[in-house]
Amino acid sequence: MIKSFRGQLADEEQDTIRLSTKNGLTGYKINKFQIMHVEPGQQDAEHTIKLYMYKQETVDNNIDFDDATLLGAAYLTDDKATLGTTSTVIVFDNVTFNQDIFITHEDTGGSQPCNYYLELEQVRLDLSEATVATLKDMRGTE
Repeated sequence: MIKSFRGQLADEEQDTIRLSTKNGLTGYKINKFQIMHVEPGQQDAEHTIKLYMYKQETVDNNIDFDDATLLGAAYLTDDKATLGTTSTVIVFDNVTFNQDIFITHEDTGGSQPCNYYLELEQVRLDLSEATVATLKDMRGTE
C-alpha cells in the first residue's frame, strides 16, 4: 500500500510526517519524493528540502550523505530571468523506518515557500524487523 503526503513549507520551516504506530509492525520506504516552487518562473528561488529520521535543531541547506539519519534530499533552482528550472532529488530507498519522519526547507535564493510530494510504501514487518527498525530510529544508525 502507498501512503502519500503533500504540503507546502515556508522558508526555514520543519514539519513532522506522522507515521508511528502502537505496535511498530508497519514499516515504510520512500517510493517517490518531488518538490515544486510555489510560483514557477515568477520569483528566483533555491530550495533545499530534506527528509530526516529525527527532528532537526536547525534548518539549513547543507546536505551531508554521511548523516545516517538523512533519508533523502531535493534541490531546486528557479531563475525567472532565464525561465530556467533545475531539480535534483536523491532518495535512500533501501532504508526502512517505522517512526515519524521530519521534512525541512531552506530557500537560499530568497524566502519563498516550496511544495513537496512524498509517497511512502507501507511494508509489513515481523517482530524482529520492527525491533531492528525501531532501534535504528532510536540510535540514528544504519
